[in-house]
Amino acid sequence: MTHPLKFELPAPDLSAVRAGNTGTEGVWHFDSGKPGRHVLISALIHGNELCGAWALKDLLEAGVRPEQGKLTLAFCNIDAFDRFDPLNHDASRFVQQDMNRQWSDDRIDAADTAERRRAAALRPFIQQADWVLDLHSMHEPSAPLSLTGVQPRNLELAIQMRSPEHIVIDAGHKDGTRMRDYGRFGLPDAQAGDSRTLLIECGFHGDPQSRLVAQDMCARFLEASQIVAATTLAARLPHWKQPDAPRQWALEVTGPVVAKSERFTFTEPFTGLEVIAKAGTVIGDNDGEPVTTPYDDCVLVMPSTRQARNGVTVVRFARRRLVS
Repeated sequence: MTHPLKFELPAPDLSAVRAGNTGTEGVWHFDSGKPGRHVLISALIHGNELCGAWALKDLLEAGVRPEQGKLTLAFCNIDAFDRFDPLNHDASRFVQQDMNRQWSDDRIDAADTAERRRAAALRPFIQQADWVLDLHSMHEPSAPLSLTGVQPRNLELAIQMRSPEHIVIDAGHKDGTRMRDYGRFGLPDAQAGDSRTLLIECGFHGDPQSRLVAQDMCARFLEASQIVAATTLAARLPHWKQPDAPRQWALEVTGPVVAKSERFTFTEPFTGLEVIAKAGTVIGDNDGEPVTTPYDDCVLVMPSTRQARNGVTVVRFARRRLVS
């Protein structure tokens, strides 16, 4: 299928960074030798999400190293990335199955698909990390989002970072556990120690702006983690930090809309974050069944019909509140 949107972000050349320095392809690790957090930044959980790959490559080329604690950079689904075609980029999302639905030990231990075997190779690095930033992008043009999961500690971190403007509080995905929620990262605050994790949706896959968003998020995350001083980041990564969001909204997801078939349609070309004023407003048609908003001031999160088929979530409903 040819994507109708123009794909303007080129694929980075990863040949110089592909090997990594850990013995695991695509994984780089740096240890300051001083006490501090172990911070991991991941990209390419999906092979067509280029913004994070650019950001990690840029971090390596800028020579960013932890001044205390440890830093791991992981290019995750490299085999899927190798299939990348801007005219058919969905074909490089994964090889056999979505890697971001495989993060439970039973699935990883099965080792019966390319993605599960790759997750097994990455698992020790995720288990050892204290803070994880997982960089993604979206099927459709939309403003960036920070997805925190339901743990309050992650919302606090998203607010501390002062960007992006919209923070999505969601319980995860029905098809399997995301890396963001693996192991202790999914535990309640009282049981999770210092662990923090954010999944950032940086914008449309093919938008060059998504690379700038990924850079901004990396700079903010590293500064918040305190493994690199703000002055060092400013010197090493000039112009990476963008202006703070003018405000931040927490969007608490209350439920998904799941397509019955590929025939699902919206009533308008929604791009996400629309606030629908009245409950009962029809926003789509699901095989002849009208889809209506369940409450006043309902926010639409990540609407997309490009992969619509039976069982696929095409939009999420959320309530919003101002948090900063």
